[in-house]
Amino acid sequence: MFLQARSVIGTARDGLHPTEKVPLKRFVALALLVLVLAAAAYGLIVVKWSYSTGERAGWVQKFSRKGWVCKTWEGELAMVAMPGATPEKFYFTVWDDAVAARINQAMGERVSLHYEQKVGLPGSCFGETDYWVNDVKVVGEPQVPGMAPAPSPAPSSAPAPSN
Repeated sequence: MFLQARSVIGTARDGLHPTEKVPLKRFVALALLVLVLAAAAYGLIVVKWSYSTGERAGWVQKFSRKGWVCKTWEGELAMVAMPGATPEKFYFTVWDDAVAARINQAMGERVSLHYEQKVGLPGSCFGETDYWVNDVKVVGEPQVPGMAPAPSPAPSSAPAPSN
């Protein structure tokens, strides 16, 4: 009888039957779970899906590892269509450390970068650009029609000076 009286007093205070509170808590928990799962699914889809893919050729003139929390390699490729023309800059991001090491080895040489464009990424933790480079190839100097290729320096047969 004491328990029944206490139960009646408890329901009279808040005006709800004790079982009516549980579905509200479940609804809030379920809504939060759905939001978290939807955000995770969106992030996974955006990272795996590419808006476009392609290649850009030029000289890597700037390449560094950046970021406060999420460290990514950020670079700048100078693309020149014709000798003497103003170069166009292509900004890119590299996630793979092996590709970053190959780009660092090819600094100063003309390279071709294969990239995937990722759009809709939330925040800057995924990199500063939408262009993710996933492969690099060293390519020769471009051939301009009507111009002879630059001569390569002849190997020196003189002995190296000693100190």
